[in-house]
Amino acid sequence: MDKVSLETLKSAVSEKAAVITGVTPSKDAPLPEPKIDAQGRSYATGKRKDAVARVWIKPGKGKIKVNNREDTVYFARPVLRMLINQPFVTANRQEQYDVICTVSGGGLSGQAGAVRHGISKALTLYEPALRTILKKEGFLTRDARVVERKKYGHKKARRSFQFSKR
Repeated sequence: MDKVSLETLKSAVSEKAAVITGVTPSKDAPLPEPKIDAQGRSYATGKRKDAVARVWIKPGKGKIKVNNREDTVYFARPVLRMLINQPFVTANRQEQYDVICTVSGGGLSGQAGAVRHGISKALTLYEPALRTILKKEGFLTRDARVVERKKYGHKKARRSFQFSKR
C-alpha cells in the first residue's frame, strides 16, 4: 500500500467509527489517528496472569486464529470463546475483523483473558471511537491479579506446616 491509500484508509475508518458508534469527535479533543500498519492491521499486546498475547486485527470475515489454529480448536470450552468475543459483541463488530494472535505462558483461562485484552487494545487502535465503549466495560484494564509467591517457612504462599505438639 502506498502512503496516500493508507492515509485515506485511516480517515475512512475514523469516519465510519464515528457514524456507527454515534460518537462524534468534539472540537476540543479530537480522536487520535488510527494506528494501522502497511498491511492494514493494528497490533496490540494483551496480558493476564502469566499469559502474554500478541494480537493483530484486520478487516475480514470474523476468523480468529490462535497460534496458527482455529479458536474452536485452541479454546475448546465455549466459555473461553465467549470471553474472546466479548470486545466484538460490546462494540457491535461481530464478524467484521479477522484476528491473528500468538499467546504463550499461563493456562488456558489466563491465555483467553490475555487475548481478550489484546483484541480490545487493538480495536481501540484501529477505531479510536470505540475506546469509550470498551473502557466502560473494563476490557482495556489489565487484570493485575497474579499468583502470590511462596514464602519460606510455609508450605505454600500462606499455608503453614502442620503444627505438632509432640
